[in-house]
Amino acid sequence: MIERLQKRFEDIFHAQADGCYFAPGRVNLIGEHTDYNGGNVFPCALVIGTYGAARKREDTLVRLYSDNFPEIGMIEFDITDIRFEKDHDWANYPKGLVYTYKEKGLEFKKGFEIYFEGNIPNGAGLSSSASIEVLTAIILDDLYQFGLDMIDMVKLSQKAENQFVGVNSGIMDQFAVGMGKKDKAILLDTNTLKYRYASIQLKDASIVITNTNKRRGLQDSKYNERREECEESLRILKTKLDIKALGELSEEEFLQNADLIKSETIRKRAKHAVFENVRTLKAVEALEKENIEEFGRLMYESHDSLRDDYEVTGVELDTLVELARQQEGVIGSRMTGAGFGGCTVTIIKNDRINDFIENVGKAYEKTIGYAADFYVVSIGDGAHKLN
Repeated sequence: MIERLQKRFEDIFHAQADGCYFAPGRVNLIGEHTDYNGGNVFPCALVIGTYGAARKREDTLVRLYSDNFPEIGMIEFDITDIRFEKDHDWANYPKGLVYTYKEKGLEFKKGFEIYFEGNIPNGAGLSSSASIEVLTAIILDDLYQFGLDMIDMVKLSQKAENQFVGVNSGIMDQFAVGMGKKDKAILLDTNTLKYRYASIQLKDASIVITNTNKRRGLQDSKYNERREECEESLRILKTKLDIKALGELSEEEFLQNADLIKSETIRKRAKHAVFENVRTLKAVEALEKENIEEFGRLMYESHDSLRDDYEVTGVELDTLVELARQQEGVIGSRMTGAGFGGCTVTIIKNDRINDFIENVGKAYEKTIGYAADFYVVSIGDGAHKLN
C-alpha cells in the first residue's frame, strides 16, 4: 500500500511524499444519537478507511487532491488564508483541521500537500468525514512535529466539523477513528470521555454492513434539528432536575418527569436519548457475558426506537432491518450512523452470510427499486502512520 500511495503522490505532485498514513471508518454497534446527549456509545474502527500521503512545502501554498473526487480536481489555498469555501467541497474537512490547529495557537509557517484515497462508501454513514479529519490531524501533527496526543487530535477534529464545516456532530465518530483497536469496540461515556475497550468475540458470526445507497448529507438532513429538540427537552427537564445531560437520567427518572415536556415530539426525542443510553450499557454487559442473542435483541430494540421515537430511519433502512429479521442466522440488525439513509449493521452466523446477501439483496431491490451493497467487515486499529 505504501508503494502505491508514494507512486500516486509522485504522479500528482511530482515529488516524494514525506510519509503515508491511514485512518479507518467506524461503525457504531449500538448507542445512536446519544453522543451529543452526554450518553454512552459503543463504536469500533473498521479495516476500511482513508489513506493519505503527504509532504511539507517550502512556501505557504496548500494543495489537496483526492482520487475519490477526481472531478473536483486539485484544491489550492494559502496556509495564511483559511476560509470555508463551498466549492472546495470535501477539502473543507482538512481545511477545518488547519483552522482548529491555528486556533489552538499552533503555527504553520509553511504549506503542505496531501494525496487522499479511501474505500469507505461516500455518504454511507461509516464516517468518511471523521476519517478524513483524523487522518489530516495525524498528518499535520507528524509533518509539523506538534506533539499532540490522540485525544487532543480527536477533539480538534470534532471542533473542525462543528465550527468550520457547520455540522453539530458529537465526538463519537472522531473518537472511534482515532482510538480504535483491533478486535475491540469502545464503550465511551461522551459526557466525561471516560472509555474502556471490550473484546468482540463473535465466534461463528460476523459483522455485515449493508449500504442502502441512499445518499444523505448531514448538513442537509434533520440532524441539527434533532440535536436542537434534545437541547430543548434538557432545558425543560433542568427546571426541576439537577442534570447537565440527558445521558445522566435512568429510564425511571425520565418516566417520572416526562410530563414536564408538553410537546409529544420533543418528549419522544428525549425518551430515545435516555433509553438508548441505558440500552447501550445493557448491550455491552450482554456481550461481555458472551450472550450474543441478548445483544442482538437490543440491536433490534435500538432500531425500533430510532424509527418510532427519534424518526431518523426512513423506508430504506427500515426495509433492510425488517428483511434481516426474516433471515435465518441473523442475530441482530439496526441502522447505524446519523440515519436518513446510510447503512445498517447486522450480526449474522458465518454459514448464513451468502444467503443473507442474496435474499436481502433481491428483496431490497424489488421493494426500493435500486440495489444495496454489502460489506463483511473486520474490526481494525485507529488512525496511524504506515511503516
